[in-house]
Amino acid sequence: MTQSTNDRQFAVRASRVLDPATGEYYEDASVVIADGRIVSVVDTPPAGADLIDVGRLTLMPGLVDCHTHMLLRPEDQVWPPAILFKTQVYRVIEGVAACDRALQIGFTSARDTDNEQVWHGDTALRDAIEAGIIPGPRMAVASDGISITGGDMRIDDKVNPELNLPDVAGMVDTRDELIKEVRRQIKIGADWVKIYATSTRKDVEPEELEPLHQFTEEDIAAVVAEAKRYRRDVAAHAYGKDGAQAAIRGGVRTLEHGPLLTEEDLQAMLEFGTFWVPTMGTYYKRQHTEFDRRFVKRHEGAFKRGLELGVKIAFGTDVGSFPHGEQMDEFSLMVQYGMKPLDAIRSATVVAAEVLRKEGQIGTLAAGAHADLIAVDGDPLQDIEALKRVGFVMKGGLVHRDDVAATAKTPEVLWKPAR
Repeated sequence: MTQSTNDRQFAVRASRVLDPATGEYYEDASVVIADGRIVSVVDTPPAGADLIDVGRLTLMPGLVDCHTHMLLRPEDQVWPPAILFKTQVYRVIEGVAACDRALQIGFTSARDTDNEQVWHGDTALRDAIEAGIIPGPRMAVASDGISITGGDMRIDDKVNPELNLPDVAGMVDTRDELIKEVRRQIKIGADWVKIYATSTRKDVEPEELEPLHQFTEEDIAAVVAEAKRYRRDVAAHAYGKDGAQAAIRGGVRTLEHGPLLTEEDLQAMLEFGTFWVPTMGTYYKRQHTEFDRRFVKRHEGAFKRGLELGVKIAFGTDVGSFPHGEQMDEFSLMVQYGMKPLDAIRSATVVAAEVLRKEGQIGTLAAGAHADLIAVDGDPLQDIEALKRVGFVMKGGLVHRDDVAATAKTPEVLWKPAR
């Protein structure tokens, strides 16, 4: 480690600094920061620099959640649908609280993968955070999502169809409609395009656990090509089999969930370099029937086989389908199923940054990266539960949380709303 000096620099010191890229600890080290960016990791902070000391906590890059629903709450997924009892304004306020909660527990970046019928709510959250109006992770958003009439994200079957309530996603049934929907979602501000390649659990055949596939490989290839023209990537909700094969071979960048992935599906992901965002916790937390338990067991098996094969796994939670604030349970489950703690941390830093094409900018201690840092109580390489004990959060050089007593800090690094 080398020391660099600058009149505008300050440093965050810890007894231990974890670099996920190498898996190494720097003992009694400081991360030097200037203008919201990391300058270097050094043994001794620059002379005269303001110092934030987190003491015995383990300092590391901020985490990235590649699959969130900031505008969703668990009650929105059961009867009655949220559109019947919550206003859009109310749900955006819920989203503000969810974003703040995510940041407070250590997620400094997130990809929001469907606005759950709060139209323009996700782009509003993203832009308000970027402008410094509200606290939250730096966000990439996928707008409305794309499904088929009668498929996933349809309004609940119990609703009187004569009411003509709008569906939760953009519903399309032809190739031309697909292309138009991609363009519409980009027009309204989508950073990613999300497509529902299979339907949800209620449409899974209960005996053979056969998911309902929604698009052909050619359909998804057309979506990927159109998104690429606008320099966007595509994420596919896919459980497995025909729908997953269509998504993988159609060229999506990420496959979401994948509880029913087969050996053939996993091999195809290796062949095409598809990233997998498993989101296992959301199903694990919602086991109420024998079907649910069989479903979760299949998910566990797919994950373990994916690990053996070396499928590229990125961290994502599907938070919103379960309470905001419980995201860290995903790490526990990944390790329980056989992933090494370091690899689980990398999935939410190094790998997640690659998914978002933000290598060298987030999830890293590299010079020039955003100064997104968290500190946890304990050694996360030995005890992944340490990630649940966050005591310090910095995003872009601004302190959003500091539980360490008698910490020295300057007013310039404290977050405050933009005026």
